[in-house]
Amino acid sequence: METLAADLRTMVRTPLEDAHVTEIRKIGTERVVKAGEIVHRAGDPTTEFSYLLDGEMEAVDPATGGRYGDGASLGPTQFTGDIAFLSGGAYTMSLRAVQDTTLLCVERPAMLDLMARIPEMSDIIITVFAARRRGMLERGASNLTLIGAEVDRNIRQIAAFAGRNRIPVRMLTLDEAEAEAVAHACAIAPNAPAVIFGKGEPIPDPTPGKIASRLGLDLSFAEDELHDVLIVGGGPAGVAAAVYAGSEGLKALVVEDLAIGGQAGTSSRIENYMGFPTGISGADLCWRGEVQAMKFGTRFAVPRRAAGLHRKDDGTFHVTLDDGSETCARALVVATGVQYRKLPIARLEEFESAGIYYAATDVEARYCRDTEVVVIGGGNSAGQAAMFLSRTAKHVHLLVRGESLAASMSRYLSDRLEAHPRITIHYRTQMTGCHGDAEVQAVTLHSAADGQDWQIDTRAVFVMVGAAPNTEWLSGLVDLNAQGFVKTGADVGQSSAYATGCPGIFAVGDVRAGSVKRVASAVGEGSVVISRVWDYLNAE
Repeated sequence: METLAADLRTMVRTPLEDAHVTEIRKIGTERVVKAGEIVHRAGDPTTEFSYLLDGEMEAVDPATGGRYGDGASLGPTQFTGDIAFLSGGAYTMSLRAVQDTTLLCVERPAMLDLMARIPEMSDIIITVFAARRRGMLERGASNLTLIGAEVDRNIRQIAAFAGRNRIPVRMLTLDEAEAEAVAHACAIAPNAPAVIFGKGEPIPDPTPGKIASRLGLDLSFAEDELHDVLIVGGGPAGVAAAVYAGSEGLKALVVEDLAIGGQAGTSSRIENYMGFPTGISGADLCWRGEVQAMKFGTRFAVPRRAAGLHRKDDGTFHVTLDDGSETCARALVVATGVQYRKLPIARLEEFESAGIYYAATDVEARYCRDTEVVVIGGGNSAGQAAMFLSRTAKHVHLLVRGESLAASMSRYLSDRLEAHPRITIHYRTQMTGCHGDAEVQAVTLHSAADGQDWQIDTRAVFVMVGAAPNTEWLSGLVDLNAQGFVKTGADVGQSSAYATGCPGIFAVGDVRAGSVKRVASAVGEGSVVISRVWDYLNAE
């Protein structure tokens, strides 16, 4: 398999046109860096675009301090950076001059403006940026090292956060010699879970929020910064709204409390989305949309959770975030979607991220190899999870409370489940207990058909049942139905299907009462709602 360095050699050679370089020269300045000088340091914010006029640069291996990979480097006509440049996040790898090198440097805001004016140039740059990020993800090339995810739930949560947000990480188990070497270099306890940034920066009491802050993902907001539209929720509906808001020239911000992709991002494979005949994961679909939105200037802040909402006398909406900070906008799009309900089972929360999971991605699949796996739910997400996990699990048990899947799951998927030799569907069956010490070791199941209870030894249970809307933070400014979904359109006397009873607040996707709970529908609603937002802003 090729290394990241080979990726840099083969994918980054796509040169900009001479005309593009001419335009860059008009707004850039030349800078000479000496051999051995660090040009960009991992963890520093991406403040500039650097194009190599002559010389040579190399990526720095965070473990050894030497050249990363198999010897590939950047030379004339190439440029630095990856997809973090679009959002202003941190550099993911340090870059060092191999020899005296002349760079053509442009400050990030000016470069983004130039990219917006020359889409052909933008396409080349973004293609290279995205390829670099994909390469780092596939190879585990990163300045962020996670040690001990196999034994520590906090490390698992960080691994899941990184995976769903397309953050490259290096995963080490406690018994690896490399993990011991890293611990020694950082002067921390050996054989203990840890999160390390760079070559020797342990992150104390690590959380997804701390990781996001270190990588520049969570953003900070000036109190007087006013957005045209604030989109709360980064699932398919929110990302689609972000794309169209940016393309229409609106100053837009997306706030997401966990990972871009929302609940759809936990889906390992979506096969009935138009244009992807072989399927696409929910996370990959939404990541492509995120990149597209950032290209148009939309910003994303992750993980930042909306905790409250109020409207000031001037008509602007102020959203209070979970850290007490505020951000404000002239219009608000509610796209917070739904979350899987937590089952009323003793010790369930105790085992979350230690055998109880609410997503089935590559990260979670690592912990259920060659074991019996239980998936709870009768919808498409549960079915897709069962199919995905069957690749590595010894056997998958799908628990369905009803008597069939006909009313809740697409036919193509239910047919595959029923025919799969390593999947058993248990109808009219529920989980009633989970057992273990620090992690799940077994679960008790109850069959309503015959009244029998039995146990399955398992290390992994995936809960994908129910749909609880995330609407508590709306503080009573919009009307909700009995289940907590946002009322829109005719239900609140509005001609627009996405308008709420409060002028300037719109709702799209799964959080909207009466919406079709499908990814394609959410994308459609997010795309259309921006035209209604535009009408509202122009009418003010």
